[in-house]
Amino acid sequence: MDGAVQKPKGPQDRLADWLAEDMIAVNRLIRERMASEHAPRIPEVTAHLVEAGGKRLRPLLTLAAARICGYDGPYHVHLAATVEFIHTATLLHDDVVDESQRRRGRPTANLLWDNKSSVLVGDYLFSRSFQLMVETGSLRVMDILANASATIAEGEVLQLTAAQDLRTDERVYLQVVRGKTAALFSAATEVGGVIAGADEAVVRALFDYGDALGVAFQIVDDLLDYGGTDAAIGKNTGDDFRERKLTLPVIKAVAGASAEERAFWVRVIEKGDQREGDLAQAQAIMARHGSMTAARDDALAWVAKARAALERVPEHPLRDMLADLADYVVARVN
Repeated sequence: MDGAVQKPKGPQDRLADWLAEDMIAVNRLIRERMASEHAPRIPEVTAHLVEAGGKRLRPLLTLAAARICGYDGPYHVHLAATVEFIHTATLLHDDVVDESQRRRGRPTANLLWDNKSSVLVGDYLFSRSFQLMVETGSLRVMDILANASATIAEGEVLQLTAAQDLRTDERVYLQVVRGKTAALFSAATEVGGVIAGADEAVVRALFDYGDALGVAFQIVDDLLDYGGTDAAIGKNTGDDFRERKLTLPVIKAVAGASAEERAFWVRVIEKGDQREGDLAQAQAIMARHGSMTAARDDALAWVAKARAALERVPEHPLRDMLADLADYVVARVN
């Protein structure tokens, strides 16, 4: 409509615009490598998730880190595709483990096909990611990404044992988040610096940025599950509650719970006896204890760490966009 005011672009959109040419190459490589001559189910399942309008945040981080460090070779594209394949593989596996029904606003692959297809296609994408990283010829890059893959799996297994145990505290929560989410963020930024041959201090700063950004990102996702819209989070509001996950807002509420409130948490989280109205009651208890606000403050503290790490990175317009991106992560929560 003529005269309509255009909404200003967010930091991730500005990143995508700056790196548009690189991202075209990344998307081309992803489409090439998710093909399978003998098993058409593989590209069907992969395309359902890859083409679902995901933000491609992790590959953007790799491309940005490499460009900030002055890289002009071809392999940042391989590494960006690698981290997106690892991420997509973990999503396919997560949806099976969590018995999820929606991802990025669409039915999950395990719902449209079956659990076996999701697990096996996830395995295929992990294998493809290792083929891609080998092509860079860098043992250090392979070490970083292989360690990240192992850490992600470790974090998911730890969450299985900790998620429904009210003794789980913030230290264990952070260990889970550092594994299942932050490990790939920090690997994505770190390998960008490594492939560019950046100084060790810069590589470390990029790692620290990705780590802090990843922790903030997951805390905000946990907050959105109790206070966001389905459109904003790409899944059903309250999924974490229904899956009995002890996320940070709940952990904070449990820590200050009265005897009556603790009995409620034991029933709905540990025993899984959930009834109509329980989600609203959980939200009311968290509001009473200020646990949502406290968790948001924690996310802001991690954002401050991310921004501080960037001060040790060379000046570049992309560096400023990464700083804005950290702020934007928490701005998603009112």
